[in-house]
Amino acid sequence: MTEAIAAVEADANRSADTHLLPFPLPRHWGIDLYLKDESVHPTGSLKHRLARSLFLYGLCNGWIGPETTVIEASSGSTAVSEAYFARMLGLPFVAVMPASTSPEKIAQIEFQGGRCHLVEDPAKVVIEARWLAEDSGGHFMDQFTYAERATDWRGNNNIAESIYAQLALERHPVPAWIVVGAGTGGTSATIGRYARYQRLPTKLCVVDPENSAFYPAWQAADWSVRTGRGSRIEGIGRPTVEASFVPSVVDRMVHVPDAASLAAMRAGSAVLGRRVGGSTGTNLWGAFGLIAELLAAGRTGSVVTLICDAGDRYADTYYADEWVAAHGLDLAPHLGTVERFLADGSWPS
Repeated sequence: MTEAIAAVEADANRSADTHLLPFPLPRHWGIDLYLKDESVHPTGSLKHRLARSLFLYGLCNGWIGPETTVIEASSGSTAVSEAYFARMLGLPFVAVMPASTSPEKIAQIEFQGGRCHLVEDPAKVVIEARWLAEDSGGHFMDQFTYAERATDWRGNNNIAESIYAQLALERHPVPAWIVVGAGTGGTSATIGRYARYQRLPTKLCVVDPENSAFYPAWQAADWSVRTGRGSRIEGIGRPTVEASFVPSVVDRMVHVPDAASLAAMRAGSAVLGRRVGGSTGTNLWGAFGLIAELLAAGRTGSVVTLICDAGDRYADTYYADEWVAAHGLDLAPHLGTVERFLADGSWPS
């Protein structure tokens, strides 16, 4: 047990912090946009932080032993990262995921030594994972329950502490807004709690894709809302409000159509000169709208969001025009919205 914890901690010690990249906007706007690039983790996404925390949590609680089969319900990125840590510790790993998960992510999980268990109905992924864990005597990591408690939100190099430290020398070191999506809800819980703990005026905006329960539940203040449908934007959106989502630390939620997420993803990739994933597009759409709001109010400041993962994982889906057309998505109007914003800072009411 001690050796396993030391191995996971050593992985963190070997890894440099992720970059905070400026997104080019006209300087005279007086507003700066930054992207925390979580795609540079060893497993290529924001979920590397979560997987490390979940393994430490499971080890320290005595839930993971030297022969434990680790099982997770995941749409892809968390499973890639957990497979990495399971292989590091010599443990078998099974990812339970929707059958619609991109082939690229499935290949990455298998590359890390994991096994993929595909489920046709995305709403039943967690149920299937629990059943597999019970049947095999393994441990269900349950990211959707434990994400908000596995990471120490008061500091200890969490993502919020890192963002503020990296902004220290910028012209607007305390952001007006931080924008994130919600999959487990763990990242939004960490950032929202940290800002309050440090008595900072930063507001937290959570962006939510189609078919997800978080936004309609927020609107109705009814946390029992269920959509019964999976999200097309991998890594964010859930058919039910998960236990790790903490609505009381969220200042605003924005519903983002899937076509808008993919339009912002493609437009943002063109500006950055590199492909980013679909959830990054959702983040950018929310950030662009908030920046336009600040501009219209004559305010200055900074806005921060995340590059959750790289776009190479979605070459056959989000970046493939045939896939987009097959899903009935029309990106053109939303691409026009982003182009107008980048030109003059305007945004539809």
